[in-house]
Amino acid sequence: MPDAARTYEVRTFGCQMNVHDSERMAGLLERAGYVPAPAGGESPDVVVFNTCAVRENADNRLYGNLGQLAPKKAARPGMQIAVGGCLAQKDRDAIVSRAPWVDVVFGTHNVGSLPVLLERARVQREAQVEIAESLEAFPSTLPTRRESAYAAWVAISVGCNNTCTFCIVPALRGKEKDRRPGDVLAEIEALVVEGVTEITLLGQNVNAYGSDIGDRQAFSKLLRACGRVEGLERVRFTSPHPRDFTDDVIEAMAETPNVMPQLHMPLQSGSSRVLRAMRRSYRQERYLGIIGQVRAAIPDAAITTDIIVGFPGETEEDFEETLHVVREARFAQAFTFQYSKRPGTPAAEMPDQLPKATVQARYERLVALQDDISWSENKKQVGRTVEVLVAEGEGRKDDATRRLSGRAPDNRLVHFTRPAEPVRPGDVVTVEITYAAPHHLLAEGPVRAVRRSRAGDAWERRTAAPADRPQGVMLGLPTVGAPAPAAAGAGAPGAPGCEVC
Repeated sequence: MPDAARTYEVRTFGCQMNVHDSERMAGLLERAGYVPAPAGGESPDVVVFNTCAVRENADNRLYGNLGQLAPKKAARPGMQIAVGGCLAQKDRDAIVSRAPWVDVVFGTHNVGSLPVLLERARVQREAQVEIAESLEAFPSTLPTRRESAYAAWVAISVGCNNTCTFCIVPALRGKEKDRRPGDVLAEIEALVVEGVTEITLLGQNVNAYGSDIGDRQAFSKLLRACGRVEGLERVRFTSPHPRDFTDDVIEAMAETPNVMPQLHMPLQSGSSRVLRAMRRSYRQERYLGIIGQVRAAIPDAAITTDIIVGFPGETEEDFEETLHVVREARFAQAFTFQYSKRPGTPAAEMPDQLPKATVQARYERLVALQDDISWSENKKQVGRTVEVLVAEGEGRKDDATRRLSGRAPDNRLVHFTRPAEPVRPGDVVTVEITYAAPHHLLAEGPVRAVRRSRAGDAWERRTAAPADRPQGVMLGLPTVGAPAPAAAGAGAPGAPGCEVC
């Protein structure tokens, strides 16, 4: 009787890029013969941590998790633990020193080495640490296990050329490397054949795309090219940098029908003085000018943002400037963060670090203001008829409320009454918005129309797979990932370390 396949679990911390990388890790392991560990079962044979170095206390969180696994590993011969991602790139040998029961440490540039390193650690019975200093191959050439049948990440670049003083990501991910436009479009076309109808273009600084290949208008050209992909219904991107947000990008967004009326534009601070200290290459006037241009070209666009409260040296006047921008921009949602030191960043060594109580008080004022604005902006949606892409796992209370959930074109979360006819994730429903809350919309009346889609067919094929087959979607070359839900309000998951985080 053949030996049972070894099981694995990937635990992901951090930004969308890490989510996408984790799907590549899962794809690599399955190609090597591993199978996903069943939920609620015994400990997997292999546990992989894909770490983040941007979030506060990231190392404490990692070592806490590793400590919990130590006795399980001691009681289970053959179990292996691997640590990858940004914290692995940063701390390297320190991880094995602090947690000697770890078998493999690998960096952001050599994700593809994971199966080989696990096997080498098993055979040699000693920890394997491999940290590449530069990208070996663009990671989208690796196999990926997608969790979504209808929506996918498409990475167009990795790395970042900015030097924001609060961010360590460029030191860990490296300088920006762009994929060739033809390779990106080939991946998108392959995804559409698989049943995907929504893609999110992904990069650490997504609209800087083209700087590595010598074309300053490459990103707007790519958006327009996405508009010519038959069967691709929704295109999103995250996250742009105000410095690189040019007129041709706004025009491409407005003129390409399948580019959704949604924009996530990190602000970080409304104070030009603080922006200078952050080494952000725009000022308040420039930022509000971009917002005005976007609203003029796309009146119904929902704009979201990232804001850091309590950056070193931030005065009450500086904070009031941030509140001013929030009032002027009227963001649909905001990811808000209290500044905390990130070791290895210039900001961590700056004088005038603010007391925790001051930062907390400002944070609460910002959240209260943004919640009021979010609610007011959402109330404007009441009475509108919108098409909702039905999603899986967006509504935690859907079973209890007899509702389903999904995203409107502007990416607002909509909960709607479950219709009598079957509706699958990936299908599209037409509903009228009847109620608004700060972070979601309700459509309490009957669904006006249901459009069964290729994406819904793809979801149905996946869920009908035999029980012994992995329930994700495997795609060899090129690869994709499944987008996580977008901004869900102040303080939502994310990190202020880079534009994509």
